[in-house]
This record gives sequence, C-alpha cells and structure tokens, in this order.
Amino acid sequence: MDSKCVQFFQNKTILVTGVPGFLAKVFLEKILRVQPDVKRLYLLLRSTDNESAMERFRTEVLEKDLFRVLRNDLGDANLKIVLKKVVPIPGDISVVNLGLKDSDLLQHMWNEIEIIVNVAATTNFDERYDVGLSINTFGPLNVLNFAKKCVKGQLLLHVSTAYVCGEKPGILPEKTFKMGETLNSNGKLVIETEMELMKQKLKELQKQECSEEEIAQSMKDLGMSRATLHGWPNTYVFTKSMGEMLLGNHRENLPLVIIRPTMITSTFSEPFPGWIEGLRTIDSVIVAYGKGRLKCFLADSNSVLDLIPVDMVANAMVMAVAIHAGKSGSQDVYHVGSSCKNPITFGQLHDLAARYFTKSPLVGRDGSPIIVSKGTILSTMSQFSFYMTLRYKLPLQMLRLINIVYPWWNGNKYKDIDRKIKLAMRLVDLYRPYVLFKGIFDDMNTERMRLKRQDINKEISGSLEFDPKSIDWEDYITNIHIPGLISYVLQN
Repeated sequence: MDSKCVQFFQNKTILVTGVPGFLAKVFLEKILRVQPDVKRLYLLLRSTDNESAMERFRTEVLEKDLFRVLRNDLGDANLKIVLKKVVPIPGDISVVNLGLKDSDLLQHMWNEIEIIVNVAATTNFDERYDVGLSINTFGPLNVLNFAKKCVKGQLLLHVSTAYVCGEKPGILPEKTFKMGETLNSNGKLVIETEMELMKQKLKELQKQECSEEEIAQSMKDLGMSRATLHGWPNTYVFTKSMGEMLLGNHRENLPLVIIRPTMITSTFSEPFPGWIEGLRTIDSVIVAYGKGRLKCFLADSNSVLDLIPVDMVANAMVMAVAIHAGKSGSQDVYHVGSSCKNPITFGQLHDLAARYFTKSPLVGRDGSPIIVSKGTILSTMSQFSFYMTLRYKLPLQMLRLINIVYPWWNGNKYKDIDRKIKLAMRLVDLYRPYVLFKGIFDDMNTERMRLKRQDINKEISGSLEFDPKSIDWEDYITNIHIPGLISYVLQN
C-alpha cells in the first residue's frame, strides 16, 4: 500500500456526500479498510432524522457484501471501534448548509472537517430539470459554501463525469469550464436564467392544475430542450457541467479537485473482484442481450467504450485527496478512464458477451437455456429507425388496422406493443451519444498522479491501482464483470 498516502488519512475528519451510492460506498469501504485510524467520517444521507440515517447506513451500506472483507479483517470487536468514528447525518445537498438544522452540530462540523468529498448526484440522463438543477448544479455550490466555512478545510473533491464534454470527437483534454461556456457557441449560458426559466415553467404548470405525471414529463422535456439548445446531449451532463462552472467560479482559495470518471463498472480487484450494484450505462445492454431480448442494437463496432472499474476510480480519489489537500488556490481535473491508455471497442465487448452467454447461457422461465444470436448492430440512427420500421412499426400498423376493424379482437395488444416500441426508441435516443461516441479522454493529469503513486512506494503500490493498462479486458469482462453482473441481477 502507498504508505504515505494512507498515512495522510490518519486522524483526518472527512465529510462524504452521496452515500449510499455505488461509488461513494466503494470509496468509504476503501478508507475504512486501509486507514481505520481515520478520526471521523461524516456521511450525509437523505433521511428524515438521525435514527433513519443510521438505519439507512446499516442496511444500505454496512450490511452489503462489499463490506464483507472489512468485517472479516477487523472482527466484531474492532469493527465496533471503527464504526464509532462513522457518523451518518440526515441531510440534502440541494439545501443551504446541506439541510442540517442542528446549529451545535453544524458548528462542530465546521470546526472539525478537513476534507470534503462530494459524490452526490442524480444520474438519470433525462432527469426532471428542477431535480437536475437542484442536485447536480446548485448542490455542488451548497457543498462548496459549506466547505468554505470549515475552519480546517484543506480540500473539496467533487465527482463529475467525463461526458460533460458532450459529443465532441477527438482527444478531449482535462480542462476546466469557463463560466457561461456552451458546447455549440450558441449565445452565453446564464445559470441563474436557467433556474428562473425552470421556476417559471413549474409555476405555469401548477397554475394550469396539471397532474404530477404531466408536470414530471414537462420538466423532463424542458431539461432535454435546454441541454440541446446549449450543445449537451442530455439533462444529466448539462446540469453536471453547470455544477462544475459554479465550483470553479466561487471556490476562491479552497483547493478543488474534479474527478471525471467515464463509464463505471464492477470492482477490478478490491475489496474483491466483480462487486456491482445497479445496472450502469452498458450493463443493461449486456443483461438484455444475455436474456435474448436484444436482437438489434444501435452502436458503432469501432467506437471506443470507455469503461473503468469502480475501485480504480475510488483509488484515484484517495490519491488525489492525499496529493492536493492544503495546496491553496489549486484547481485540478482528472479523467479516470481507459480510452487513452487501454481502449476496448463496442465490437470487442459484443464478441466477449456473445462468447460468454454461448458458453454459459442464462436459464429461461421454462428452465431451458436461453440461446443468444450475434444479433444485428446498426451504426447510424437512420439505419436503426429503418430497421425498426420494417421489423416492428409496419406490423404494428397492421395490428392497429385490425384493432379499428375488429375492436373486440385482442384490443390491448396494439397499445402494449406501441408503448414498448416508443420506450425502446426513447432509450436508444438517450444512449446514442455514448454508443456512437468518437472521443478519447486524454488523461495526462491522471498519468502524472499514477507516476507519483509509483514513486511513493514502488514495492507496495498495487493496492492503490488505477492504471487501466493493468486490465486484461477479455479476462475482466468474461471472468469478473459479466459474472458479477449476473450475480447481482439474480439476487435482485
């Protein structure tokens, strides 16, 4: 283990938001396992009171299989000692002072906290605009304002996403956003105006006495249209980009690190290989393919899929904190991905998945193995739309005609299939920017950090591994990631 880096966390007081999310949990487990002598870990969880925050921590964090190694290593007695340092706090980053009402607790935290790690986010591509703005855009600003009140504050580490770049092709540098920057030079982006537009629209909808469902859909549509107007493909990356702008503009002298991971996948090695929770971007495609439900997919076989195991992202976060804490005035961006140093294409992933499910097929409801075919991969949206029209939409129109002529004959079938096709087209449209992505994420800053890690302690640097060159994709996908994914799906 990189001893100096781990030593840094001894007697440190850290605030982590976004627990019990996937990445935040892995980061938390890493800190507790490698440095049980951390002074205190405040965890901000969305909950109504201290009791429910503790309950969420117990059921959604500590009892998860991810913490198995920690529980076994420490044993019951030592685990209790370590857990006394963990303080789950009910709160919300979308609110001033993170929603903390207890003034004594607030003062105590401001006097004590040294490191602030913000992982909280909503990751739905087509999130409601009001929700995306409050969590992904103004949430980071609330965290920053909280961090600036921390007397001993040494660093704010904020987790963003590499895809704030939009759909730009070519080599994408690790650079910060300028305030008001857009991706298509379509006027200037004024974040306060975006907030006002959203509030105005919400007021109009409420005045019209729209249903909750109609309000939700209108808010989703508004987010997507505002994102597209300024050059981003969806609400998620648009609101995350604005969050980065606010942090850069308001940080003053507080050291700021922005970690931009690519598509996060299951653990590579720590605390054990193949742990995952939830279906990430590409995982739902792999599972649908294994279940025999994916006969056709929109993707470019030669497009690089930038995948990175979650433990490598957590290791990069740990390293970045140790390197940058206390360096007044610095702002650094790190791409944590694989496309620059060890790329894998969609075609390669497709071949590996086909090989895996041919050799180890999933079992259908009738108990027989599900046979997968290679399927059809179409590389443009027009090809995909044409395929959908021939295969599904024309037969659907025939069904609609039958429905009109013979309304008593299987009347719901048309509506059901129509709904499924519309859902499929919507999902394909949301995923399109990622499966046809032509960018490569430059990771020069991250590479420099990797070299520092090796210099710290060459003999024992393996446990803070975040070098994508160490990944053998065939071994990882077929022996670690897909088995971990299937295990998660079967248990949930």
